[in-house]
Amino acid sequence: MNPSPDQQPLLITKEMLQEGVVHESATQHQRWPVPEFSEVLHLRLCYKNIEKIAQIWDFLSLVRLDLNCNLIEKIQGLGGLINLTWLDLSFNKIEKIEGLESLQKLEMLNLSDNRISVIENMDTLENLTHFYLANNLLGQLDNVLYLKKFKLLYDVSLFGNPLPEEEGYDFFIAAHFPNLRRIDFKVIDDDTKNGASIRYAIAFDKMRREELQIQQANEVQQRREAQLKLHNDAFVEFLNGPSLFKSMFQDDPEAETLHSVPGVASLALTFEHQMVELCIQLFETGMADHKQRETEVNSFFSHQNKAERDCQQKSSQMLDKGTEDLREVLDEDIREVRIERLCSSILKLEVELFSQLEDEIQKLNTSLSDMADNFSKTVHATYPFLIFAQCRDLEDEYNQKVRQVAVATLEKVAMETEVEDMPVDVTMLFADKDIVMDALVTSHDNHLVRINDRETELVTRFTSWKVNLFKGIQSTELARHRMRISEIHRYGDYLKEQVVKLQ
Repeated sequence: MNPSPDQQPLLITKEMLQEGVVHESATQHQRWPVPEFSEVLHLRLCYKNIEKIAQIWDFLSLVRLDLNCNLIEKIQGLGGLINLTWLDLSFNKIEKIEGLESLQKLEMLNLSDNRISVIENMDTLENLTHFYLANNLLGQLDNVLYLKKFKLLYDVSLFGNPLPEEEGYDFFIAAHFPNLRRIDFKVIDDDTKNGASIRYAIAFDKMRREELQIQQANEVQQRREAQLKLHNDAFVEFLNGPSLFKSMFQDDPEAETLHSVPGVASLALTFEHQMVELCIQLFETGMADHKQRETEVNSFFSHQNKAERDCQQKSSQMLDKGTEDLREVLDEDIREVRIERLCSSILKLEVELFSQLEDEIQKLNTSLSDMADNFSKTVHATYPFLIFAQCRDLEDEYNQKVRQVAVATLEKVAMETEVEDMPVDVTMLFADKDIVMDALVTSHDNHLVRINDRETELVTRFTSWKVNLFKGIQSTELARHRMRISEIHRYGDYLKEQVVKLQ
């Protein structure tokens, strides 16, 4: 039932809210005084010609809210009602489901008799058991499948929507929602369930296969993303394959042309195998180094937390004993002295902790610096700078061999000797020696730039990570230390104030 059309739209006012609270208290036979807004559990504002939801942010304990039979056009202003389990917005003018993100405890949602055409924006309503959307504008039966994410859904009402009647949406819903017990206020009986399972068996099997494929694809994607993040954290992403090699020949038309010369393709293939082998060595070294770094950093934080807990425990014991001793001292001057001594002892503990953690930070810094040094030394022929140097050597060797093939080919073309298996356009290119030699130089330079850039990127990112790590650790520890010193001084002042009050 809609509100009277001859009344003007209204906004929610404090007076309206107070009236609603008083009315609800009387209905529930509650004793006076009327509860504060923050204590109210149920609020009814029906048939008020309300146009906009507002002014209800103080109702933090509200469990049930009835705003049916109004003129509301938009769901809004409900963000603070995190305890709401019942929300009735039926018989309004709402066109879109929205503004429900924070209502995670919601169990009953009634949006019947509105103007809604799409079921959406309800992902956080994991506790939803009753959902009513009768007499709206829902026209797509597949959109109902959005509700499958609500595992606790018990009761659904959709009658009065322009859903395709010939599809028999009650069978459709019964087939796709095996845990549902009621549809359009009617119990889903065994005949309906059996008819639904027969009618939609093929389609349902297909959908389950599709859902399984999507789930598997998502799991694969998540694993890939997690793996890539791990590789990124180790600064060696994409180095466990031919990525660096392929990047060297990317956007290199000269290299593509030279590969058409007989003998060059086989040289490139050998070069790729050798480059990939070196990159994998670098990748494995980087991953092992990352694991060692993680162990060192985790060990540091573990020791740091233990040292802080031990210091806190000792401080608490000293405070308990010191405070107890103060109760036995009547002389004001002696109390003052003992308070000073107590604060000095606790301050001494904090200074010792700060010094201890500074030493630990320095040890971690030294350890990670040693790792960085070792990571760059030519030990066991598996460290990055040697590997990048070997990559450059391989490129030089490849370039020299290609140059030899190119020179021999230039000589054949100059002597008008036919070069077997070489395209006509490449043969024409080899008629000009300068162009060919320039192409070799350009290709060689491009390849070295790619290798050097990847080497620089690895070193820069590692250095940046190390600097940021220690800046964060030192900044956090300094802030903690200052706060602790301030707390100790404030507690000393508090004890002195208590001495004055006892005089």
